[in-house]
Amino acid sequence: MKRIAILIASLLALALPLHAAELGDDGLHKAPWMRDTFKDLSEDLEEANAEGKRLVVMIEQRGCIYCTKMHEEIYPQPEIADYIAQNYFVVQVNMFGDVEVTDFDGETLSEKQMVRKWGVLFTPTILFFPENVEDGLTASQAAVATMPGAFGRQTTFDMFNWVVEKGYAGDESFQKYHARKIAERAG
Repeated sequence: MKRIAILIASLLALALPLHAAELGDDGLHKAPWMRDTFKDLSEDLEEANAEGKRLVVMIEQRGCIYCTKMHEEIYPQPEIADYIAQNYFVVQVNMFGDVEVTDFDGETLSEKQMVRKWGVLFTPTILFFPENVEDGLTASQAAVATMPGAFGRQTTFDMFNWVVEKGYAGDESFQKYHARKIAERAG
C-alpha cells in the first residue's frame, strides 16, 4: 500500500507545473529573465548588445491560455530558462496595454496601438531581432524571426538556438534546422 501511495504522489508531482508563473499587476506572466524597460526598442537593442545578448519582444495578453502554457510548461524547463537568461534580453509587451512603446522607426504609441501597427494578431508572439536595425524600419520589418503561438519544448528551444546561431542568415530554414535537431536528439 505504501508503494502505491509513493507512486501516486510521484505521478502527481510530475503532473504539476515546474514553477507556477507569477502574474504581474497587468495580469501578464512575469519570468525572472524579463526586463522592465522604458520600452524604447532602440535603447533596448543597445542595452542587449552591450550585454552580448539578442533582443526579443514577447507580446502577450491577460488571460491568454497559450501564454499560460508557455510560462507554466515550457519556459520553466531549466534548459530553456537558462538559455533565454544567458542569451536574450526579453521585453514584454501587453497586446491590450496602454504603456508607451517607441518603435525602431521612432514612432511612439501605446502597446495596443503598436501591436496593431506591427500586425500581430495572436498571443503569444515573439519577435526576434538582429544586433543592428536599419534606420526607419519598424519592429515587424526588422525582426529576423517571428514565433506566433505556443509551441512545445523542443520547437521553442530550437527557435531560440536558431536565432542565436544566426540560422536566418544561412541556407538552412528553421524547419530544416528543427528537423535536423530532432534527428540528432533521436539518434
